Amino acid sequence: FEFCEPAFVVGNCLQIASDSHQYDRVYCGAGVQKDHEHYMKILLKVGGILVMPVEDQLTQIMRTGQNTWESKNILAVSFAPLVQPSKNDSGKPDSVGLPPCAVRNLQDLARIYIRRTLRSFIHDEMQAKGVPQRAPPRRKRKRAKQRINTYVFVGNQLIPQPLDSEEEEKMEEDNAGEETGRGAAREQETPPQNLLREKIMRLPLPEALKAYLTYFREK
Repeated sequence: FEFCEPAFVVGNCLQIASDSHQYDRVYCGAGVQKDHEHYMKILLKVGGILVMPVEDQLTQIMRTGQNTWESKNILAVSFAPLVQPSKNDSGKPDSVGLPPCAVRNLQDLARIYIRRTLRSFIHDEMQAKGVPQRAPPRRKRKRAKQRINTYVFVGNQLIPQPLDSEEEEKMEEDNAGEETGRGAAREQETPPQNLLREKIMRLPLPEALKAYLTYFREK
């Protein structure tokens, strides 16, 4: 995916300037009171989705028209409430200005198109070679060690019987061998190959332009 570079603004979301543009997706990570619910909903474009906690329910709201919304509860949650707007010396709350919605410049659009074209070439080459696309590696969980106790019936009583020292040593050796095997396998795993970066670095371009195409990343 070609996501835009994020822009961050410090301020209270209840103090957003009234002339701010509307959004496709909005998430609020603090409890919203009922009297602020409509204020949050008008931040959406038609077709946009807002997710926020309202009255201890994580709620998803979709704007279906200029004055219509559809909402559904996702799950019960407990969030700290939104901080109420503070006022300046004049007694009025300071408004928070959001970054303007601007069209990308030609240089940025060219970078996106070049990366998209190279990615398409790589996909075609992989299909021609019959190489399946690799899924991202899953993180392996470390299995917790379990101690096994044996039990012996004596009359009508069930008495725990400790493991024999030789059996316990054998179990510890098996666990140690298993951990060693995992460590060796982890060392043999190679990092995922970044084919797009390799393709860019092989292009007959100046190094500065290659760095720009890779978003100045080193890996």
